[in-house]
Amino acid sequence: MSNGKRYSLLKPTLETPFHIDFNWWRQNDRDWRVYLRSLLCEEHKNVFTDWESEQTIDWVDPVTAEVTPVDGLQHTLMTHCAKQPGFLTEHTALVEAVFRLFLANGNTPMTAKELAMHLRRPAATILRTLAGPRVYRGLRPCCD
Repeated sequence: MSNGKRYSLLKPTLETPFHIDFNWWRQNDRDWRVYLRSLLCEEHKNVFTDWESEQTIDWVDPVTAEVTPVDGLQHTLMTHCAKQPGFLTEHTALVEAVFRLFLANGNTPMTAKELAMHLRRPAATILRTLAGPRVYRGLRPCCD
């Protein structure tokens, strides 16, 4: 399925920035909101119990001041739940750890080297996992 974006045919390197492609999620996993809900902290699991809509809110990038509409559930995860102790630990599986790190940093693109510094995992292993033929949790190279 195409979402209108072109992805590079070049093989990603240790310097290639990655991010969570939420459009990929919407197109490839009909239960993506269920998965995101499972990551909410206890406080917000109660708030989002009956939340069915994909209500958006305006999110302001703290670096660029660019205003972007984001899903309310996604925003709550990125601004609160992902900042809670225990959201990301040294025992979290690699793909899950990368995904949670992107949530915690507002989905700011990072290279395999940068991810390795934060997660204390080998950059080459991260790159092999993210650059392989299978897309895990929408983790994809960034495109401009």
